[in-house]
Amino acid sequence: MTTLFDPITVGDMQLSSRIAMAPLTRNRSPKAVPNDLNVTYYEQRASAGLLITEGTPITQQGQGYADVPGLYKKESLDGWKRVTDAVHKAGGKIVTQIWHVGRISHTSLQPDNGQPVAPSPITAKTKTYLIDAEGHGSFAETSEPRALTLDEIPGILEDYRLAARAAIDAGFDGVEIHAANGYLIDQFLRSSSNQRTDAYGGSIENRARLAIEVAETVAKEIGGGRTGIRISPVTPANDVSDPDPQPLFTYLVEKLAPLDLAFIHVIEGATGGPRDNVPFDWDALREAYRAKGGKAAWMVNNGYDRAMALDAIASGKADMVAFGRAFIANPDLVARLKQDAPLNQGNRDTYYGGGAPGYTDYPTLG
Repeated sequence: MTTLFDPITVGDMQLSSRIAMAPLTRNRSPKAVPNDLNVTYYEQRASAGLLITEGTPITQQGQGYADVPGLYKKESLDGWKRVTDAVHKAGGKIVTQIWHVGRISHTSLQPDNGQPVAPSPITAKTKTYLIDAEGHGSFAETSEPRALTLDEIPGILEDYRLAARAAIDAGFDGVEIHAANGYLIDQFLRSSSNQRTDAYGGSIENRARLAIEVAETVAKEIGGGRTGIRISPVTPANDVSDPDPQPLFTYLVEKLAPLDLAFIHVIEGATGGPRDNVPFDWDALREAYRAKGGKAAWMVNNGYDRAMALDAIASGKADMVAFGRAFIANPDLVARLKQDAPLNQGNRDTYYGGGAPGYTDYPTLG
């Protein structure tokens, strides 16, 4: 019987276990440049079967939070190269989550203090994280966005292509396209945030167009075996919703099936919240993907504990399980799960911003 701790081949990657570290924004990379602290943080967690980095903006326009690392300038890529070298030296595999936040941003983070972009000019009822000149972090309302014009979308696709190539050049084993949690691609998918009347709005086929084109663009540039995608069909995160998510996301995964992607990363339920917030048939979604010939590893996420993860793999409902907050406080989470050892509890006050406390100082079993 297959277990959570067995090795697995995911696309072009040979992984030591079926445990992934989910992307976790920590706001500890001033000027969008990975630093010594970030190197230590990822190196400490290299025993995960797969590390997925925090969301990493593909351009400054794609940046929505202060002090998150980027992929769009040399200093950032040099910093990431130090991270990937350290993880590989420790025997790990690492992909970066390529990210465009869309409307979840603030004018102070945008080029020339401009408006964030979105499918439609609808302000999200949520907050972003800013750091002032004295280094103090706080949450602030997102700024009013402007709608992307039709002739701007090819440029967005090119930004994704360049970021994916930059990630591979910086030593990453692959990328995860962030199409979840109410950011740009998800904003196009959901009817609450997408009120366009052109080829990218209205029907399911039109609203899914950007997600499919980004996946096609990235897979063509770096290979499907190094490309994953993250989706969150029913999360209300960042003020998105859709009245009928099952056919929308079924259509999306069916269109992703021919691309021979490495993995599909599915957030089940409300991100970081209840798993049953909206009725949704997760088995049917996976089976729809498989029925169209999709072979990517099916990675599940959201509220999984040890028993749930063991069952998901043993039952065949998933090929991998991603853990988020548990990895914050337990750099040796794989060993703890394998031994059924107690888990450290995370300090929420240090999740966002700051230095080593609450970031690289959690104890291991040793």
